[in-house]
Amino acid sequence: MSAALARFADRVAVITGAAQGVGYACAERIGTEGGRIVVADSAEGPAHEAVEALRLKGIDARVVCVDLSRPEAADEVMALAKRAFGRLDVVVNNVGGTIWKKPFWHYQPDEIRQEVERSFWPMLWTAHAAVRALRQSGGAIVNIGSNAVDGVYRVPYSACKGAVAALTTALAAEAVDLRIRVNCVALGGTTAPERKTPRLARALTPQEVEWERQFLKLIEGEDLMGGFSSAEEQAAVVAFLASDDASHVTGEIINTGRRGRRLSDFLEVLP
Repeated sequence: MSAALARFADRVAVITGAAQGVGYACAERIGTEGGRIVVADSAEGPAHEAVEALRLKGIDARVVCVDLSRPEAADEVMALAKRAFGRLDVVVNNVGGTIWKKPFWHYQPDEIRQEVERSFWPMLWTAHAAVRALRQSGGAIVNIGSNAVDGVYRVPYSACKGAVAALTTALAAEAVDLRIRVNCVALGGTTAPERKTPRLARALTPQEVEWERQFLKLIEGEDLMGGFSSAEEQAAVVAFLASDDASHVTGEIINTGRRGRRLSDFLEVLP
């Protein structure tokens, strides 16, 4: 491994929601650069599969299966990292993801509660546990946000991700004297393999299928750069913020899915 690809040599990173998708891509990227990884996920089977896949790539990885909507679970994850590796340097706070896509007035109260329990409490509890685990040694926390704060058909999830942005900027100010940097990557549309664990345990109703179709039509072509990012591209930004290359960066929201329209959609733009 060249020096340029060893930014996390001797570092330990906890990555929540790392059994699949962007979380797994972050684990692979940081691990490939020398980091030792703790995969924290509630999906036991996929989490163990992820760790085996990382180990096949020569990455030292451990697994802990927890429900991070419970505060004590987040503490367990940090404690395991320190027991397993003797230290903790990076926490990628990734758990979350919208369950439904539909107009806000069609959400039932229990559905709103489920969205918050999935996309807000795990982020808050993990950040709370992470800053306490890092307060003696310093380190980096990278929260995974979303450009959904400006979106539609996901109001409960959007509200949660707005809270993640506020968590980032507020905690960055409090934690700076502890030598803890706190940043956020606000993801746009991202391509990833089909989920191993569905977010909804039942089939969508015909109306929900129609709302899903409308949602996909709404976001089609909204990314200024065209198309969706890959999970690996998102992981590269996370790895930068977690590394010493970003040693003077804190409290930032890095938008990796800027909405907009190209001039060439409307004008003849010469190269």
